[in-house]
Amino acid sequence: MSGFMAWLEKINADGRKARAVLRRSLAFEPGAYVPAYPYVEPFLTGEENQWKREMHYLVAGLWAAHWREERAGPPVSIGKACALLYKEQKRRAKDNKDAVSGPERRFITMLNSDTDQLPYRLRQLLALLKDQPVDCENLLAGLLRWNDDRKPTQNSWARDFYRGI
Repeated sequence: MSGFMAWLEKINADGRKARAVLRRSLAFEPGAYVPAYPYVEPFLTGEENQWKREMHYLVAGLWAAHWREERAGPPVSIGKACALLYKEQKRRAKDNKDAVSGPERRFITMLNSDTDQLPYRLRQLLALLKDQPVDCENLLAGLLRWNDDRKPTQNSWARDFYRGI
């Protein structure tokens, strides 16, 4: 577990207030909700890169919104989590192809998001994945490389999705 995820788990052990504040922070631009500062800033001491700062705030909020005590199974990449949801919906829908296109469509839309749309798209997608164990450490690592021209994050998550369905 990365230092940041270990930090979030540590503050989570101190009570539900931190999770509530971090969940609330998702209603704002990443890093703009001052009540979330006590939970994220101690980990970001000395970090001046704005993208890194914003992604840490975004992942902290997504982690808080997605956290479930009773969730079973090892955490998986967001691509694998979407594939699991796709297969689950396909199994339930039987012949209704439209019923299973939602997760794929949302996933592709998120992969094609620019930096301004990304926080909104991720919030929407993780809400769909409420029962899937998403690996927030992998999510943060991927988001930190989101702007790479070669798109390693988007390609990796897309491979995870299509190999999983």
